[in-house]
Amino acid sequence: MSDSLYFSNLICTINHYMSIRVAVFDDNKDRRESLEYLIKMHSDLECVGTFENCLLVTQQIKERKPDVVLMDIDMPEVSGIEATKIIKELSPSTVVIMQTVFEDDDKVFQSLKNGASGYLLKKTAPEKIIDAIREAHEGGAPITPSIASKMLKFFQESNPPSTNYALTEREKNILSLLVDGLSYKMIAEREAISFHTVNSHIRKIYEKLHVHSLGEAVSKAIKENLI
Repeated sequence: MSDSLYFSNLICTINHYMSIRVAVFDDNKDRRESLEYLIKMHSDLECVGTFENCLLVTQQIKERKPDVVLMDIDMPEVSGIEATKIIKELSPSTVVIMQTVFEDDDKVFQSLKNGASGYLLKKTAPEKIIDAIREAHEGGAPITPSIASKMLKFFQESNPPSTNYALTEREKNILSLLVDGLSYKMIAEREAISFHTVNSHIRKIYEKLHVHSLGEAVSKAIKENLI
C-alpha cells in the first residue's frame, strides 16, 4: 500500500470515529429519509440508523451506539417519552433530542424528566436541527425559548427555601440565563466567554445540583429559588 493511500485510509478512519453518531426515530417515512439525507450532508455527522418505531429500542441502541438520538415524541406502541427513559437507563451518555409538531406542556415536561436534553419543533429549520445536534453533543441543551418559558411558568407555584449548593456568582448567573432559555452560544456571547468555558461552568452546576440534564437543573433552580 502506498503512503498516500495509507494516510488517506487513516484520515477516513479518524473522521469515522470523530464524527457524531446520530440515530433517528420517527414513524413518518418521508421525515426519516429527509433527516437521514440532512445528516449525511455534514462530514462531522454520521447517521447510524433510522427507525419507524421504538419496539426494539434497547437492541438498536446497543448495536448502533448513537451519541445523539432524534426522537419523535409521538411514536406508535412505545412512545418517544417511554423510549427516552429506556435509552437513558441503558446509555446515560447518549443524548436525546425530542421532536414534535406541537408544544404539549405535559409531554414536554415528561420528556425532560425522563432525561431528554433538548426539545425541537418539527418545523425547525434544517440547519437549526444540525446546530442542535452539535450543541447537544457538546453538552448543550437545545430548547426553544418558548419551551423554557413554559417550564418557568410550570414551576413558579412551587418555590421552597433555597438549599446551599455552593454555587458561585458566575454559576448562578449562568443558571439564571439557562432558565431564561438562552443557549450555550448565546450565554457565551452575553458573558463574553468561550463556548468551552460555558460548558465547563454548566458541568460544575450539574455536579453541584446533582442533576444530569437541563430540565432537572432548571426545575431545581426554580423550585428551590436558587437564582
